[in-house]
Amino acid sequence: MRLLKYIIFTLLVGLTSGCYSFKGISIPPEAKSFYVKDFALRANNAPAQIDQLWSEALREKIRNESRLTYNEKSPDIEFEGSITSYKVIGTAPQAGNTVSLNKLTIGVNVTYINNASDGAKDNEWTQSFSFFKDFDATLDLNSVEEGFIEEIFEQLTENVFNKAFTNW
Repeated sequence: MRLLKYIIFTLLVGLTSGCYSFKGISIPPEAKSFYVKDFALRANNAPAQIDQLWSEALREKIRNESRLTYNEKSPDIEFEGSITSYKVIGTAPQAGNTVSLNKLTIGVNVTYINNASDGAKDNEWTQSFSFFKDFDATLDLNSVEEGFIEEIFEQLTENVFNKAFTNW
């Protein structure tokens, strides 16, 4: 009896495992390709080439986690926009007019266009996204900036991907 329950359980798990995606990706079936236009840099004090780093991070996210292929000519789905903010502010004030933590915040404005979906209400949207990284105020930002940007971009690309492809 116990063996029979184990076999039935194993069969049910095996049969249903292909029916559900934990990612919940819902790319329109007619969409086959995507394009990420190089984002514009509109943020003061941002490092040079951060716009190119962001554009490539978004391309890689979509390339690696969807079935879409990259296509610059007549893509089914397009992304464009700009890096809108890059700022470091002090947080966690302490005695002596100093702070113990700083916060690096990066903001992007993203426009999504679905050329494959004729007249659908979800065929286009524009949204601002931002994310931050807190760090010890004694750290020299120049020495850790590259790693922080990568961490922030990882979350930002996840947020944009979710908005575009998971009905988030």
